[in-house]
Parts: sequence; C-alpha cells; structure tokens
Amino acid sequence: MDNEWMNNPAMKQIDPAKLELIRMAAERTAGRFGRDLVPVMLALINGADRQGIRFTPDEMTLILEILKEGKSEEEQAQIDRTAKMAGSIFRKHAK
Repeated sequence: MDNEWMNNPAMKQIDPAKLELIRMAAERTAGRFGRDLVPVMLALINGADRQGIRFTPDEMTLILEILKEGKSEEEQAQIDRTAKMAGSIFRKHAK
C-alpha cells in the first residue's frame, strides 16, 4: 500500500499520535484481507487503548476506507465483515 492516503484532507484533522497508529495499521495490513486483518487490527486497537488513544467512529470509518483502497469488491466486503466482527469483540470486552 502506498502512502497516497496520507494526502487525504481528512487526515490533516487527525491527532499526530492517531495518525502514526493509522500509518502503522496501513503498513501491517498491506496485502492482507478478511480474517488475516483481525489479529493485526486487534493488536493495534489494544495498543492504542493502552496509550489512552480512542478513535472516533468517523476516524474508524476513514481507517476502513484506507484499508479498502485498491481492493476488489469481494475484499472490501471481507474488510467490512471483519470490522463488524471486531466491533462485536470490543463491545463484549467493554462490558
């Protein structure tokens, strides 16, 4: 994955610490999709949580859009399913 997504105007509004985590996520998920994304994303979100960093729903949407760039429709659908599954896991852990 190239770094073209960093030129997205929405990225200029994001806290630099969050931006670094997004950059790391993009690097670690390059070439992966579906279930292969789950452990990487869980590790990154847990790491952010330990640092006291919380992503807003809009920021999470932006991250998912970045991850889907250049992927086939099937891969994009798998990313969406993975995001739903990860969201369910985090809601259970938050209780």
